[in-house]
Amino acid sequence: MNAALTPDQQALLQRSERQAEIVRGLQAHLPAHQLLWNREDTTPYECDGLTAYRERPLVVALPQTESQVQAVLRTCHALDVPVVARGAGTGLSGGAMPHRMGVTLSLAKFNQIVSIDPLARTARVQCGVRNLAISEAAAPHGLYYAPDPSSQIACTIGGNVAENSGGVHCLKYGLTLHNVLKVRGFTIEGEAIEFGSEALDSPGLDTLSIVVGSEGMLAVTTEVTVKLVPKPQLARCIMASFDDMRKAGDAVAAVIAAGIIPAGLEMMDKPMTAAVEDFVHAGYDLDAEAILLCESDGTPEEVEEEIGRMSAVLRRCGATAITVSRDESERLRFWSGRKNAFPASGRISPDYMCMDSTIPRKRLADILLAIQQMEQKYQLRCANVFHAGDGNLHPLIMFDANDPDQLRRCELFGADILETSVAMGGTVTGEHGVGVEKLNSMCVQFSATENEQMFGVKRAFDPKGLLNPGKVIPTLQRCAEYGKMLVRAGQIKHPELPRF
Repeated sequence: MNAALTPDQQALLQRSERQAEIVRGLQAHLPAHQLLWNREDTTPYECDGLTAYRERPLVVALPQTESQVQAVLRTCHALDVPVVARGAGTGLSGGAMPHRMGVTLSLAKFNQIVSIDPLARTARVQCGVRNLAISEAAAPHGLYYAPDPSSQIACTIGGNVAENSGGVHCLKYGLTLHNVLKVRGFTIEGEAIEFGSEALDSPGLDTLSIVVGSEGMLAVTTEVTVKLVPKPQLARCIMASFDDMRKAGDAVAAVIAAGIIPAGLEMMDKPMTAAVEDFVHAGYDLDAEAILLCESDGTPEEVEEEIGRMSAVLRRCGATAITVSRDESERLRFWSGRKNAFPASGRISPDYMCMDSTIPRKRLADILLAIQQMEQKYQLRCANVFHAGDGNLHPLIMFDANDPDQLRRCELFGADILETSVAMGGTVTGEHGVGVEKLNSMCVQFSATENEQMFGVKRAFDPKGLLNPGKVIPTLQRCAEYGKMLVRAGQIKHPELPRF
């Protein structure tokens, strides 16, 4: 290293030399058009859907075959280069944010549906296939893929596996984990590996449950076998209005307590319905403090009976208005508002941070009232949309990223929501993952021993720690520093929670 250079110049030179070394190593396996390293080419990969945090990778690799993926991983392993796998970049926790001294492995070219088996009700698809494309391919057989995150028109199945994504119909049909049979991919050493099987069960350890939701830390997924389910004969949706947030929260718990498992059960508060209605004109009640969307699907007879039972429960819980979709177009219109909650928020705020935590259903009203108090504390607006049926919150905190103080307050606001969720008996994530966004909050939910156990699983698959490093599991030092920061800021609200 040249001693005459400033520290910044030395760091820039080191980065340039490392970049050249990686490019030379990968050029032996990938043609020129599948390698990007110039600033203007790598900048589009600097973040995922969480735009508040950005980093530019040294190199972006775009393999087209499994043998190329294998070669990239082997090369990076030999050179001790960090690797971050990336799909469509729709994630909301920074899980695909690049490593500044590493390679971003884009799997966007793995976009083929390998096969549809209507008798077994399965589909084999490459990791870059869009979520919605699976259902479109299965539709001629009267089948579809049930998990339906709001980004389903763009998000990929590989990313869904990484984050264990859900969607508005996850209450009845489950998350990604419940709808995937097998995952195929490669370890950081380039060793082919399979998790699960196409049978009802597989021998040995349940490694499928480990890899689904592992956020790209254990292996790189290249192919997924998913379950398909029959398309219901009929689906109808109830839109119920409430003049009080607690009544709406109690209604969610009451529907489940009545033994009803709706196909979808979603909640939106008044600020969110206002933002959505102005965007898509879904027909929402703008006077309501909260609305619920409750869907039933099945045979016409089943749907009629379940709609009647749900409507009765909602009326008993104080619904001020109930509208039942009359046909498929109206049902889709009701859902169009919920599905467009995020872009609608983008129209009324320069930036937003979408949080993701879970709480017991009976605490829905409590967390919403707590968030309203936090709005005053941090002087930032927050609109709320919920997978209410399984207690999965998606508060959208609105701020301007060009104002460093607003970003600071937004981060504290988000951390407050997550810590309060844990104190209410919930968790810091439901389906968006931890990524970089919730690293500090993991210090609140898990003890040092628990985090070390998670690191143990990581080391078993990736001894060098090269796959998506610095995410998901916080280090002891990070948690100690976060604890000190909370003390300085006077932010520790629940001292009984695990902390380092």
